Amino acid sequence: MILNPPADPDVIVIGGGPSGSATATLLAQKGYRVEVFERDHFPRFHIGESLIPHTYHIIKRLGMLPKMQSSHFTHKHSVQFVTEYGKLSEPFYFHDHEPDDVSQTWQVRRAEFDQMLMTNAREHGVAVHEGARVLEVLFEGTRAVGIRVKPEGQPERIVKAKVIVDASGQSSMIIDKLNLRAWDPELKKAAVWTYWKGAYRDEGKDAGATIVLQTKGKAGWFWYIPLHDDVISVGVVASKEYLFDNRNTKDLEALYFEEVANCPGLQPRLANATRCDIFRAQKEYSYRAKQAAGDGWVLVGDAFGFLDPLYSSGVLLALTSAGMAADAIGDALVANDTSEVRLRSWEANYVKGMDRMRRLVCEFYDGLNFGKLVRRNPEKKGLITDVLIGNLFKDEVDDLWPLIDALKIEETARKAAKAELAGAAA
Repeated sequence: MILNPPADPDVIVIGGGPSGSATATLLAQKGYRVEVFERDHFPRFHIGESLIPHTYHIIKRLGMLPKMQSSHFTHKHSVQFVTEYGKLSEPFYFHDHEPDDVSQTWQVRRAEFDQMLMTNAREHGVAVHEGARVLEVLFEGTRAVGIRVKPEGQPERIVKAKVIVDASGQSSMIIDKLNLRAWDPELKKAAVWTYWKGAYRDEGKDAGATIVLQTKGKAGWFWYIPLHDDVISVGVVASKEYLFDNRNTKDLEALYFEEVANCPGLQPRLANATRCDIFRAQKEYSYRAKQAAGDGWVLVGDAFGFLDPLYSSGVLLALTSAGMAADAIGDALVANDTSEVRLRSWEANYVKGMDRMRRLVCEFYDGLNFGKLVRRNPEKKGLITDVLIGNLFKDEVDDLWPLIDALKIEETARKAAKAELAGAAA
């Protein structure tokens, strides 16, 4: 007979990815009993390989910094943009804006990185159960009180806790159970990607840069992320309608190479490369929950929401939500008050930062020219860099939006004048 643990944990975490492992670790550091239930066995594949600099702070807090510094992950010092004509922008070097250890980050294989985070959670005393499928989050009225789980090779059982943290990713259990998912009305994107060996790498400080390459007509863009072992992750992102709905082909390989042909900046980089993995796709992934917590439950990471792969904010937001949520949960447990008001105390500040990143993402899709913006406002380049490095939680970042609005008005006027001249000439 399988016996239940001698005592129920203080906190249950559903999902062992970055947000789940991080939330569990931070609560275990505070002395709480935490159990993680993860459906898969790690390591497992996941997309989202580029870290941005402000992940440094939460990685340090987790006690992971020495492990990252001694890892074989590619060092990342900058972001670069390539226009639809193949012209490379001036790099946004993180060190120029924030000259300390924060300014260098990593390009990671998520199978390895996520495994490191899970191992780190175990080292902090978290009980991690892999191959354990959570079947249901149990509620008493509006309050979450436990889970019904089916561990691999064992009968179903019920585990109770004071707080249930849903870190189950985009398949978020609570968000669907309570009908909380709100799809982003503007960011209806899709992606197709694969991996290459022998693709071109820049030299020196630029060797690990994330490169964003626009396709002709700015219909979409490619990410270009140098990983270790001579592997480069290359994926195309565009509207779901453009990438899938209005195509003659549904074959991912054919679709992918059609877009490579539309990207002059990418073609020479892949000229001598060999594909080393399958093609993968993901569609319409931008959404957010209507609330981040309720009585006895909290959503973190992708279980709360996901923006867009542009600017590589996924892991930063996952880990940041974990840090903020863990602090709120810890305070709630100390006060013996796990009400919605307590557990949502971090939400407003987190959403403010998330919205700043979303605004810059939307401006890019709306045709923002970073080079022109910087040339018009060279003294404000740091504000753009702040968003690119993930420094999203300071109000000065909001000074960027009037500058972008002014540039858009100028561009609209310029195009109108050009059209008027063309009409007059005709």
